[in-house]
Amino acid sequence: MRSHEAADAPPAADRTPGSAARRASSVGLVLAACLAAIPTPAVAAGAASAGAAPPSASAANRSGEGLDRYYRQRPAWGSCVTGPDDTTGPELDKAGVQCADVTVPLDYAEPRGRTINVAISRLKATDTRHRIGAILLNTGGPGGPARAYPPTARAAMKEVGARYDVVGFDPRFVGRSAPLDCGWPLGMTWLSAGADRAGFDRQVALQKGLADKCRATAASVLPHISTRNTARDMDVIRGALGERKISYLGYSYGTYLGTVYTQMFPGRHDRMVLDGAINPGDYRPRLLEGTERENEKALSDWAGWAAERHGTYGLGRTRAEVLAAVDRVVAASARGPLTIGSGADAFRIDDSQVPLLLFSGIADDTEPARASFGELLSVLVEAAGGAPTTLPAGFAAELRYALRGEGEPTGAQSAIICGDVAAGRDPEQYWRDIERSRAAHPLFGPLTRNINPCAFWDRPREEPTRVRRDASVLIVAATGDPRTTYKGSVELRRQLPSSRLITLEGANRHALYGSYGNACVDDQVNRYLATGKLPAKDRTCVKEAG
Repeated sequence: MRSHEAADAPPAADRTPGSAARRASSVGLVLAACLAAIPTPAVAAGAASAGAAPPSASAANRSGEGLDRYYRQRPAWGSCVTGPDDTTGPELDKAGVQCADVTVPLDYAEPRGRTINVAISRLKATDTRHRIGAILLNTGGPGGPARAYPPTARAAMKEVGARYDVVGFDPRFVGRSAPLDCGWPLGMTWLSAGADRAGFDRQVALQKGLADKCRATAASVLPHISTRNTARDMDVIRGALGERKISYLGYSYGTYLGTVYTQMFPGRHDRMVLDGAINPGDYRPRLLEGTERENEKALSDWAGWAAERHGTYGLGRTRAEVLAAVDRVVAASARGPLTIGSGADAFRIDDSQVPLLLFSGIADDTEPARASFGELLSVLVEAAGGAPTTLPAGFAAELRYALRGEGEPTGAQSAIICGDVAAGRDPEQYWRDIERSRAAHPLFGPLTRNINPCAFWDRPREEPTRVRRDASVLIVAATGDPRTTYKGSVELRRQLPSSRLITLEGANRHALYGSYGNACVDDQVNRYLATGKLPAKDRTCVKEAG
């Protein structure tokens, strides 16, 4: 479920060692957008000009103090094991990964003030004779850790992977990097407004309470949690690694982070792959807004698949019958909470949560993902009919986090989004947007247009990043991506004239490279990573049968 928090992390992360892998895949989101933020004085790291060297003393002094000491640090590489209960570290050690911390300023305007550590990892190049450099990874989210991701990325890169130092990092206040925990009673804030005004009013109270709780828990750090500060951390990592330029692989939200990096630090990236790209002009607190049609299409396509397997899932023999079963589940949850599971893992879910579960199941059109969603929907149909249910294996842990906030810290994703772009404050405006969208998109409109904690957050300290300069990058996108929609990738391609776009036709899938199994896509990306040369023109690949 968490993999659908927004747009987020590539399913390949499921193959990353240990629990960090599950977190990496789970926090992948689909959010994006852009409202107005209060302008603040430029911070030296963000204003740095093109070039590879650390910011000059004069540039650093514009923020009051120098940043040189951060750029000149050298990581103390060692074991990835963090303690006796760490299950991921031993697996990373076994895979040959080294781990370290990089120190960064909490506030780049005050580099001599409080600092935090950013956890990084490295799988060193084995073909040192033909070494290209370091490639930095981001699995999306916002809030997706990537410290455990280098082995998976190396596998995706095939032969060319041996020529790179593959570097993962947990962004500030995520994973092992001074993790934020707002102590929320749920892990997912992407909820639906429900069927009526009473449901929306409950959402207003809930979301305000979440914002207030996070502010009470972490007021001193919230102003410094933002994509721009993560981009600054990335450049410090680049300097600490001793690289003049750094390559980058980012999925989903990671494409926005990568784009921001190109704008803040022009000339400092080498080969950059942005998979499932976000149009920076669409990056806003309601990041799912505008994805309704793509999600309806993905749900309809899945319903057609399920209809062909009525004997397995019992949801209907036609696409229309399966979609009618979905409607019955939603209607039943609006009349009263449905109970799924039993004992300690019995969950009562209402019409604010059911659309989220449906939304969560349709970002991947591979057979295993479709089958998993079929199992869940079968349980929901049984619950809607009042029958006792048993949760499919693996779902309970995901639901404990999503619906109860158990097992992992909560709030980092919202803190990043709310710290990037200011949200509207008037609940009545949200309600009007919901009602307008409900007419055309009755299932997903109340989800994508709903109010969230950002409406009650302190306003960001900086304006959001705008694309004002070209950058040479490779964009990868599926035409049916229901998280970061294809039109967003097309628009980013337009804004970056030197970029190229690899399009996969016919797939309802979020995140492709190295995880979807399309040889055409993977070969194009690996050719670029090997040669540094973008295709002469945009390319189109086709979804492979089966």
